[in-house]
Amino acid sequence: MRETKIDALRKAAAAGDWRTALRIAARFPRLGEHKAAITRAWTAYQYPTFYRQLGQCADTHIAAGIAALRARYGL
Repeated sequence: MRETKIDALRKAAAAGDWRTALRIAARFPRLGEHKAAITRAWTAYQYPTFYRQLGQCADTHIAAGIAALRARYGL
């Protein structure tokens, strides 16, 4: 049986690989109220200098995205 995307997300989160978990989740179409935090966190991983140029801390956005993943999927 093939591994589903949600299974891959849960596996990455269980391993502490939040970068992969955010990458997977950022492509999900229905994230509800957590969509902005999750997609912003993935963008912060990809382009941390962009957030520095905006005067924002990429790590803060990443932490918020991880919290949103935990809340959305009960991780």
